[in-house]
Amino acid sequence: MTAPVPDDVPRTPDGPGTPGGAHAGDETPAYGPATPEQGDPRPGERPATGSPDKPRRRLPRGLAGAVAVTALLALYVWQIAGRGIAMIRTGEPVLVAIGVAVLILPLVVIGLIAVEYRLAGTVQAMADTLAADGDLPVDDLPRSPGGRIDRAAADAAFEPRRQAVEAAPDDWRAWYHLAFAYDAAGDRKRAREALRRAAPLFRTGAP
Repeated sequence: MTAPVPDDVPRTPDGPGTPGGAHAGDETPAYGPATPEQGDPRPGERPATGSPDKPRRRLPRGLAGAVAVTALLALYVWQIAGRGIAMIRTGEPVLVAIGVAVLILPLVVIGLIAVEYRLAGTVQAMADTLAADGDLPVDDLPRSPGGRIDRAAADAAFEPRRQAVEAAPDDWRAWYHLAFAYDAAGDRKRAREALRRAAPLFRTGAP
């Protein structure tokens, strides 16, 4: 008997869309053809030249934009906080009250940024764990000439992920795969919600 899936997990994703990008790791560069002068390596042997044992990791997509936005927000927080402190230093009750209220907004912004960065770090850790286990999902759904995901294929790929969450609602891997299925179908909102479900399960060490 399987556990019921939470009510906020819909049966199908909302509408087709283009995928958010492949989540698989980078491919290891292929070795070039060996010439008689170089020596033809035997099967199962690595070439003499130093080839990496592991594929090189790229920086997460959107990291540069996130850093730029964070820098702008930091400048905004600094300016607002300065105004709030100046109001508080006047000693006038009305200005002090306004200054305290002004200081609350930067604290809220900082808190939201910290939450988002923590989630991003946890998602990256989950992806690394799945990649090490050979279980990282790959976006291989068929597309139209215009690049849009085939809706029937997306629905067919989504259904097993939904059933996996129903069978194991405390499994962060199931939620991660469900998030990937939502993202491939263009439902970014529910994909993010599924990742938010997976993150605390991963942090607590749930299987």
